[in-house]
Amino acid sequence: QLSDQQKMSESPLSRFRGVDLPPALHPLNKTLVKGGKWKDVDSAQEKRRSFLHDFCKKYNSRKKLRTHLVHLVSRIYVEDRHKVLYCEVPKAGCSNWKRVLMVLNGLAASAHNISHDDVHYGKHLRKLDSYDLKGIYARLNMYTKTIFVRDPMERLVSAFRDKFEHPNSYYHPVFGKAIIKKYRHNANEEALKTGSGVKFREFIQYLLDSHRPVGMDIHWEQVSKLCYPCLINYDFIGKFETLEEDANYFLQLVGAPAELKFPKFKDRHSSDERTSAEVVRQYLKELSKEERQLTYNFYYLDYLMFNYTSP
Repeated sequence: QLSDQQKMSESPLSRFRGVDLPPALHPLNKTLVKGGKWKDVDSAQEKRRSFLHDFCKKYNSRKKLRTHLVHLVSRIYVEDRHKVLYCEVPKAGCSNWKRVLMVLNGLAASAHNISHDDVHYGKHLRKLDSYDLKGIYARLNMYTKTIFVRDPMERLVSAFRDKFEHPNSYYHPVFGKAIIKKYRHNANEEALKTGSGVKFREFIQYLLDSHRPVGMDIHWEQVSKLCYPCLINYDFIGKFETLEEDANYFLQLVGAPAELKFPKFKDRHSSDERTSAEVVRQYLKELSKEERQLTYNFYYLDYLMFNYTSP
């Protein structure tokens, strides 16, 4: 989007030249937090922040990360009124987070009457990569940056169930057809034509294949590659497992209207059982021991960064 001249003049700014250490861990501004009920949530938050900071110090001393700035911030949503940056991790409460950002931004009166399609396809929210470099740097330095994560295996199984076990006009023809064609021997004509009925084990074969027949997707991409937690110093690390209390505490921190609470509803397939550790266990049974290990290895960095227990 930049002219060649702009690109040349801004290229020294436009890269992190390999980061040895993340920026200093800034204390959270807690002046807007009211009441004493947030003590436990705040304590958990400080532990997560310092854990990630320490991990990144160790990790980056061994391995420099070189990534173009605009790519680095391409998953980050901007809410200018309350100075919030939210990095979207699919299958970790992101639909409801985008609803909340729309309310904060004055684009909707309530999070409860915004449809799924409006959230994901309405183009109401700006991403950080749509600003010029000066705008990107200013917001990275001044705004409160948050990320919400989830146990990697739960997130993976949740994505599979959502995209492949329900009718889907994109994932079945694009991913399903390619997966069935490559990994299912003696696939029938109907399956090859529609791409429906992908089995979990076939999906995992695709995920682990270095020559995937179709590319990666944000719903199962590693958080380390979506949000770059060792390059962008997130001020607040929420977890799906404690989503409501984390989200409502964060809303206090940024001075959100008192009546705005994080929505509790399940965005789609509301009659389905939520993807829990027990549900994950059932899916992992379909894999060989080696496939389970390789899947864990695939998400190893996410497990380490956010201190999740290996399954």
